[in-house]
Amino acid sequence: MHIGPPVWPKILFGIGLLFCLLGLIGHLWVRSGLPNPGSLPGDMSWRRGGFSFYFPLGTSILISIVLTLVLWLISATLRR
Repeated sequence: MHIGPPVWPKILFGIGLLFCLLGLIGHLWVRSGLPNPGSLPGDMSWRRGGFSFYFPLGTSILISIVLTLVLWLISATLRR
């Protein structure tokens, strides 16, 4: 039995803040002159005639590492 205000507005607000933060980070990344996340070492692309294939392996690994660290920090903070 849940007594108290609903939790959904807080969750949606948190998701909205996360998207705003990601947009700000993306904007600052592009303005800083760092390489685009889609053109990192390890990203693979093939072009032949009218066909092109792109597989962002390096970008996927970078995003995985960053998200793992962020979620680990959040988890460690909430456990205290």
